[in-house]
Amino acid sequence: MAPSRTPLSSLAVAASVVSGLLLLSGCGGSSAAEGGEDAGKLKVGVLFPGSLSDDGFMGSAYLGYQRAAKKHDGAVEFSKVEQVATADYEKALVRFATTSDLVISIGGQTDADVRNVAARFPQVKFAEIGGPADGKPLANLSLYDPQQAEGAFLSGAAAALLSESGTVGFIGGAELPAIVNAAEEFSRGAEAADPGVKVLAPQYVGDFNDVAKAKQSALADFGAGADVLGQVLNLGHKGVAQAAGQRDGSLIGGPIAHECGSDPAYAGYVETDIGAEIEYAVDHLVAGDWKAEAVHFGLTFEEPHNDIVLCDTADPAVGEKLDELKRKITAGEITTR
Repeated sequence: MAPSRTPLSSLAVAASVVSGLLLLSGCGGSSAAEGGEDAGKLKVGVLFPGSLSDDGFMGSAYLGYQRAAKKHDGAVEFSKVEQVATADYEKALVRFATTSDLVISIGGQTDADVRNVAARFPQVKFAEIGGPADGKPLANLSLYDPQQAEGAFLSGAAAALLSESGTVGFIGGAELPAIVNAAEEFSRGAEAADPGVKVLAPQYVGDFNDVAKAKQSALADFGAGADVLGQVLNLGHKGVAQAAGQRDGSLIGGPIAHECGSDPAYAGYVETDIGAEIEYAVDHLVAGDWKAEAVHFGLTFEEPHNDIVLCDTADPAVGEKLDELKRKITAGEITTR
């Protein structure tokens, strides 16, 4: 797994925002206003609230950022900022809005700020990835739903099918609408796979990146009889893995899948390509047909970006049941939101 980084202080982040996000640019260069060699390029700024090395939601999004930068090298200038304190979201978004054609925010925790800033800069295009699934776009704000609920449904189903104790649990980073909904879908998925399974009440750590608190929550669930846990965390999933190792339990990882066996605590992985949505936004910006819209990715999109990968299960019935549930989601027989 990628190593974690020490979070920047709010003061340090604010200073970096004020001094200019172009210093953190993935592709560098001067702004169009300065008339530099990149004056003809489109400008895209991306706010990553968490760590790019979280091996989770932010890490998955960053992979798409890198692909988009490579694909549109010479046509688009990319800038980014990571590990931004909640109080500094607005500052970062405003700074991007003053220099960019398209501003992308990652994570539902940015929803209120990106809506506020988008309204103040109507000439700039904005996209939010991972906000409320039922949110409404603005005239210049697109909402991209990575279908965390869909991934959570599959995670719940896998947890129930792999559980030997008959009890499973879910841990979320914060009690945001999208995460609460994911917890509900985890429960629905578990019960769809095994109507007799016991699903513990979801726990919300209060911070997607707090490894110690996530570990405490996981230990509590294992102590309550669960042996497989689902999660929607960033760096915090490392704490769940630590707890699993201590209590002979396991968890469903993701959204980045790793080679099975690299960490025995992982019973499987939800595989969700968050970064595909950055590529989608930039591709349409370059093509000149970007529009403010709500787009739901996942199994029902033309290029599915959700899957479930199981590790070390010798029972073919488990995989067959999960394939059946995926077919039902694709066919619309099961809906998740």
